[in-house]
Amino acid sequence: MTGGEVAGILVAVFWAILVSFLAVVLVRLAQTLRATTRLVAEVTERAVPLLSDASATVRSAQTQLDRVDAIASDVQEVTSNASALSTTVASTFGGPLVKVAAFGYGVRRALSREQDNQPAERPRRTVVTGRTVPRARGRRKG
Repeated sequence: MTGGEVAGILVAVFWAILVSFLAVVLVRLAQTLRATTRLVAEVTERAVPLLSDASATVRSAQTQLDRVDAIASDVQEVTSNASALSTTVASTFGGPLVKVAAFGYGVRRALSREQDNQPAERPRRTVVTGRTVPRARGRRKG
């Protein structure tokens, strides 16, 4: 055997090993691609019903939110009506009630002074650090 023949045999063996290795890699790659295809098909089969359920849930949530929005607007209207009513009642009855209470207080005070036959006291004032402070209203000397 000559050197060229030995080199040819070595190249042929090398190519045979390389082709065998590539064949094994291609077989494994084909198995992986088949498994991936199966997995994608299974995921698709499971995802489509999940997506339709999620879509139905979102539609239901939107319906509930619309209802809550309607309720909230009704509550806001009731609140504004109650506010207007309380303002009306306060302006209608508040002023006259305060006047009646003040008149009643004045009449009671005048009657109590008449019964005591005492002249009306002038409120005593106290000087505190350069300021004149009126006597507390709730206190009465008796």
